Order: sequence, then C-alpha cells, then structure tokens
Amino acid sequence: MKFPEELLYSETHEWIREEGNRVTLGITDYAQRELRDIVYVELPEIGAEFKKGQSIGVVESVKTVTDIFTPVTGKVISRNEELKDHPEYINTDPYGKGWIVQMEIQQKEELKGLLTAQAYQGLLPKEE
Repeated sequence: MKFPEELLYSETHEWIREEGNRVTLGITDYAQRELRDIVYVELPEIGAEFKKGQSIGVVESVKTVTDIFTPVTGKVISRNEELKDHPEYINTDPYGKGWIVQMEIQQKEELKGLLTAQAYQGLLPKEE
C-alpha cells in the first residue's frame, strides 16, 4: 500500500492535500482495499459547506456502503465528475485520478490535527 508523505490523513481513512487555502480530499489506499471494487460514488454539491467530521458523500462497493467524512471545515469548490462514470479510479489511483472533492478550507488550524503518513500507518492493523 502507498501512503504519500506529502499528504495528511484522518483516522476515518481520508487523505488531504493542502494547496494554500484549498485542499483536495480522497480516501486512502487502505480504505479502497478494504472496500474492494467500488461501483458508485455520491458526490456533494458544489458550494455545499461542511463542518469537520460531517459526511460529504458515499462510496459504494460490491461489499458495502460507507460515508466519506471531511476532516476539515470548508466549502466544496470542485468535485471529481469523472467518478460518476469511473468510480473504479478510487481503486486504481486513490491519490490521483481517484480524488473526490476540492474544498476551500475555513479553519486552517484543523490541519494540525491530522496525521502524517507514518502516524496513519501506525493506526492500521498489521498485515499477517
């Protein structure tokens, strides 16, 4: 599994790429592996505002349905429309083509509460 060092991670298995006052959000390589074959992604509306910890959408796989939580407070400024026709991008490229939304962050200090790649990996179950 990959955990790019330049990203920040949440305990609920989302990743954040900070870009000034904006962030790009997706789900981690670990999360997509647990879900397996992703078949549908429900995206939030552009302009929607969310508080840290709220569900911003849903990822559905052949195995289960799970919420996507935002680890920061902000407003959705862009969403990955390609996921409507190609939800499998989350499986094949979770940190690239599989990004979910971009948000304008409202409380930048919330980024300090996120995990480094190393700290996030420490939360994951050990592979047998």
